[in-house]
Amino acid sequence: MTLDVTTETLVEFQQAAGEFPGERRPALATLHRWRQRGVRGVKLETLLVGGRRYTSKEAISRFIERQNAADADPSPVITPQQRRAQSESARCALSQEYGV
Repeated sequence: MTLDVTTETLVEFQQAAGEFPGERRPALATLHRWRQRGVRGVKLETLLVGGRRYTSKEAISRFIERQNAADADPSPVITPQQRRAQSESARCALSQEYGV
């Protein structure tokens, strides 16, 4: 979803940290990281107007909700050791099947 400038309450990016709940406010660098890389696949929605970056109170709420939804149903994480074991198992099965 993208920001809707006609219905959402825009906040300048530098003031956006004050819109997050809790006593500890994220740093500006953290907000930029959240918009660029995201957290667990969830990115903070922003837009650029005249060289100034904005987000919205609604986008912050969506960002927090999506993060918590991602936590509620995490996708399984495969460790490098598990990946190697699966690969080796598949390699053995193929060699037995095809004599490679």
